[in-house]
Amino acid sequence: MSKKIGIAVVVGASIMWSLESIFAKLSYQVVSVGNAFAARTIFSLVIIGAYVLLTNHPKRILVDRKVLPWLVYVSLAATLFADLLYIYALSRVAVINAVLIGHMQPVFIVVIGYILHREDRISRNDYIGIAFMIISGLLVTSGNLNNLFRFKLGSTGDLLVLLATIAWATTAIIARKYLKAIPPSIIAFYRFFFAGIVFIGYRLLFYNIKIISIYQILLGLVIGLGTIMYYEGIRKLKAAQVAAIELSTPFFATVLGFVVLKEMITLQQAFGILLLFAGMYYLATKEI
Repeated sequence: MSKKIGIAVVVGASIMWSLESIFAKLSYQVVSVGNAFAARTIFSLVIIGAYVLLTNHPKRILVDRKVLPWLVYVSLAATLFADLLYIYALSRVAVINAVLIGHMQPVFIVVIGYILHREDRISRNDYIGIAFMIISGLLVTSGNLNNLFRFKLGSTGDLLVLLATIAWATTAIIARKYLKAIPPSIIAFYRFFFAGIVFIGYRLLFYNIKIISIYQILLGLVIGLGTIMYYEGIRKLKAAQVAAIELSTPFFATVLGFVVLKEMITLQQAFGILLLFAGMYYLATKEI
């Protein structure tokens, strides 16, 4: 039963990640990227904060000073930099491009982890998985063979998502190395907390915060719920199982992008999605 629940909540998280892209794009019809991100941060923090208080003793939210710098880094790099960059990039690229590039994060986790910690050996399967995922990214961002052969491998928006993906990968490495003793839900709370203070403070000082669209609220809610579901899945499943199930996100994003936003994909991009699955399979499989 625990495994079934784990699978269900990770699939739920994947759907939430997919809905994020849709609600972000719908929000841009009436508000700026800054206002969309402000609402995203506020409502995500409210949902995750409530979850932490309901499932943990209030004192557990207080962490040791030694880990605070790492939590601050995770928050600023993952939320203030990467999430903001991703949300901005969504105003310039198709949903499938953003979601697929974002799911190339394991490539950078493996490579950066090896560079920083030589004990993390890169295996043959890792090399194969990385190759598949890089080819997948090239196929999706180029869109068609003509662009691919002419080396038109994406737009500025694609590059911004790639930078966000690299930043997310660094925070995953930091969390794995320095934050193992902290419950995932507490990490999730602080991931939004410090960034929220900085960004919301900045908006209030120099601009304003307008929440005039239901899509802004939904954007924050799906990220908060997705984060909770993801960490509940981590508690019940193996990391490789979570990673494999989460690959359903590009599929859901493609379907929702077509149904809601009328975004079409090419046959080449569809093949690129399949290669993403193959790449994750090899990255998650140990050599025999």
